[in-house]
Amino acid sequence: MTIRYPNGKKYTPVQTTKRQNLKNLSFSNRGKTLEDELNESNEFYLSRDIAVIHKKPIPVQIVKVSYPARSAARITEAYFGAPSTTDYNGVWKGTYIDFEAKETKTKTSFPLSNIHEHQIQHMKNVTKQNGTAFLIVKFSTLDRYFVVPYDVVESKWERMKTGGRKSITLAEFEETSIEIKPGYIPRLDYLKALNGIMESANEKIER
Repeated sequence: MTIRYPNGKKYTPVQTTKRQNLKNLSFSNRGKTLEDELNESNEFYLSRDIAVIHKKPIPVQIVKVSYPARSAARITEAYFGAPSTTDYNGVWKGTYIDFEAKETKTKTSFPLSNIHEHQIQHMKNVTKQNGTAFLIVKFSTLDRYFVVPYDVVESKWERMKTGGRKSITLAEFEETSIEIKPGYIPRLDYLKALNGIMESANEKIER
């Protein structure tokens, strides 16, 4: 099947060697991806009536379909329908929340190239409507997780646009974000961390 981006460019999966595949398999055996961990945590929240949060589906426009048999159809060409916004959204305590989840293998910083301009704009629009937008970043090599408020992401993004560094350092995460300590059930209790961020924001408003 051929899948194309909205501009018509063909989507080509990254090719890996046998050695790379074995390496990836070994890595996956050591732990699940951030997406897996978040999906399981969201299922826990839903089952306990804590929150309703889901991963957004990727919009795909089907262009060509072949029918090798009357009882079977096969998609042969499709396009990503539109640039994706963020990974997850939902409702918690009457508040709309919207966030992007990212992983990095670097040990000292998170490259801002992992985020797109339209995602920054989307999170900005969410906050304008009194929603809560943020990032969840996993330093996979260090097994450390951070909930990053949108205002922090925006400030580092603007710094980059004015010629500053093109990443957020680990030290900056430690200073401006809330770290999530992985547990058992749920694996990532990111709403607990988010609660701390929202309480801090409310205190600033009251002052």
